[in-house]
Amino acid sequence: MVSIRFKRIGKRHQPTYRIVVAKKGSKMNGAYVEDLGFYNPHSKEVGLNTDRVKYWVSVGAQPTDSVHNLFVSQKLIEAEKRRSHKKSKKSEPEAKAEEAVTEEVKTEA
Repeated sequence: MVSIRFKRIGKRHQPTYRIVVAKKGSKMNGAYVEDLGFYNPHSKEVGLNTDRVKYWVSVGAQPTDSVHNLFVSQKLIEAEKRRSHKKSKKSEPEAKAEEAVTEEVKTEA
């Protein structure tokens, strides 16, 4: 399976990213199939080869959540933004504990 993802380049504390097409199992900064553009998060500068992006999406390449959100903001994909960060494992037990407390309060009343 092929994915469209960020490849980090740049200096320490000054990241810039290349948007590349790579095999799903390859290393983050490993070999890639094609370079589609770049993204600078500090200046919000984006350079994309839109024809090639549309081609790879039509062929079935899966963009990561962050890349998907970038494509949505650039209006290359007509979809809603995805949540790029998942809930931490610490917050799940706390939420369950809060639900249990509210259920106990309801049963007492």
